[in-house]
Amino acid sequence: MPGIGVPWVKAKIDTGARSSALHAFGVTEFERDGGPWVSFIVHPLQNSARDEVEVTLPVHDRRLVRSSSGHAQRRIVVLLDLVVAARPITAEVTLSNRDRMGFRMLIGREALRQGFLVDPGRSYLGPRPPKAIRRRHRATG
Repeated sequence: MPGIGVPWVKAKIDTGARSSALHAFGVTEFERDGGPWVSFIVHPLQNSARDEVEVTLPVHDRRLVRSSSGHAQRRIVVLLDLVVAARPITAEVTLSNRDRMGFRMLIGREALRQGFLVDPGRSYLGPRPPKAIRRRHRATG
């Protein structure tokens, strides 16, 4: 997510999810220049606050999102520039609490419609994080 200063995040491709989702906390809505904005904090590494990034973006939309368990939740949607498999795209991303999930981000089918083909028989095809990030994460684990 180069546009918000997050060089790497562990993401899961989820063709069952319409929207993409990002783990965000400290979500605060406010008004700027007559429009809705949101500030939030991203922890790109699971179980670590070491590479915390504070983000402020305009609110793109608000959506009712239903989880696989049937629970519905109204979420804020922002536009984020992502790099997926070395390809830059812009995606609508909902902000949610993903503390209990193994991935800080889900890439949903709306983002994947931008020219991606998913092979359900393959896993972990993306690049590993840079060595400096891996070392930092081991030091906090």
